[in-house]
Amino acid sequence: MEQRMFKVYSPADQKVALKVIPGHFVTSHSHITHYVDMTTLRARQNEAEAAAALLAGKYATSTIVDTIICLNGCEVIGAYLAQELTRSGIMCMNAHGTIYVTSPEQDINGQMIFRDNTKMMVEGRNVLILSTSITTGVTLDKAIDSVQYYGGRVQGIAAIFSFISKARGVEVNSIFGAKDLKGYASYDAKACPMCRAKQKIDAIVNGFGYSKM
Repeated sequence: MEQRMFKVYSPADQKVALKVIPGHFVTSHSHITHYVDMTTLRARQNEAEAAAALLAGKYATSTIVDTIICLNGCEVIGAYLAQELTRSGIMCMNAHGTIYVTSPEQDINGQMIFRDNTKMMVEGRNVLILSTSITTGVTLDKAIDSVQYYGGRVQGIAAIFSFISKARGVEVNSIFGAKDLKGYASYDAKACPMCRAKQKIDAIVNGFGYSKM
């Protein structure tokens, strides 16, 4: 499967690149035509820092950020993003004059929760939600619900790759979008043309990686 992989580079910084594998992939919410592998992008220091710098430019002069909530294991990028925003002099309402970086926990029902010791990072805070990739927006919806439940205010949504441009009226700022992946498509499992064509499933995927079938 990896032999089919190709890379899509950001024109703004060649260190930021998507590793893309075409095929038939299953997520918890849909079937997709391409798997976007961000393993090194979210874990390798120089790549994570470069991605954070590109995302920071979209918020540095316009958005108050107290907390960055990281989805899909992008805490390294989140830490660098907080550093970039702080360096840019972004306004912060925290008494300590710094930005929190945290991740939600998921309960057995798939709802995103914050424990008593971490909910203070959300309650009354201006929140930026950060994700590696957004496809259908279902996971993002849960994150927004969670922020609002705990009394936070979603001030921005950022992603490395996003198939959608807006969620709940909030613009999704991403480095890569659907236009950067020609032929990328997401289908409901019950209406997947690849399934109808009896194309075998290559892997089950999520924001953390893939498991071959």
